[in-house]
Amino acid sequence: MKILTMNKIIEETTIDVCEPSDNAAVIYTTRQMSAQIGFNEAEQFLIAAAASELSTNIIRYAKKGVVVLRFIKKIISEQESSINITGIEITAKDSGCGISNVDQAMQEHFSTGNSLGLGLPSVKRIMDEFFIESSPENGTVVIATKWRE
Repeated sequence: MKILTMNKIIEETTIDVCEPSDNAAVIYTTRQMSAQIGFNEAEQFLIAAAASELSTNIIRYAKKGVVVLRFIKKIISEQESSINITGIEITAKDSGCGISNVDQAMQEHFSTGNSLGLGLPSVKRIMDEFFIESSPENGTVVIATKWRE
């Protein structure tokens, strides 16, 4: 039995992030897109909180970057049937100095910036899928996806 999975981008918005007011745009746009996808109000707030955390990290640690919001559809085809699942994908990318120890940064209460150290672990908990890659040469990329059930 062959199963084919494909993600299709329905809508995409890119927000340049370099100052606190840009974070407000990330929150607003994330809420709007989450509502359009059909997430309930509580889910919209949680997803926007995750996007805000990623945006805030860019401003705090890298000074500038982008947040890309995608309304995506996952199509899972199996023989003669297929399932469509919609969701939101948040990509936060910067070209800063990177995270020196990603494993440590993903631990609760670890912080290099005088914060509570809950940010990245919270994003991972809120979202269904989470990917992070970081290096001094390329900065940091975080991709987090929330699927609508």
